[in-house]
Amino acid sequence: MRTVLNDTPGMNAVAVPSLTTPLPAEAVSLSTLHPGARGVVVRVGSLSGTVSPLERRLMELGFVNGEQIEILAETRPGRDPFVVRVGQTTLALRRREAETVWVELT
Repeated sequence: MRTVLNDTPGMNAVAVPSLTTPLPAEAVSLSTLHPGARGVVVRVGSLSGTVSPLERRLMELGFVNGEQIEILAETRPGRDPFVVRVGQTTLALRRREAETVWVELT
């Protein structure tokens, strides 16, 4: 089941899996990954089933179900921010911004 979350006039709609669908057992948070890790986005959203404005923005940037991701680099010593490629887009994210992006490693 797919649900459209963005109905703001003038904005592109973002389709995502239903937030009530359970996460696969192999899913991990994007925020826990290290450089070189690759995976596929399975969901964006908290386990409570709500979508915050930040999570909606991440979906608009390309973090959608089925999209390929790769962690390219991280800053030392705090590992924050880190560089991630989602599809053909490269972004720098803070770990706390990526906590609710769930991926399956490939």
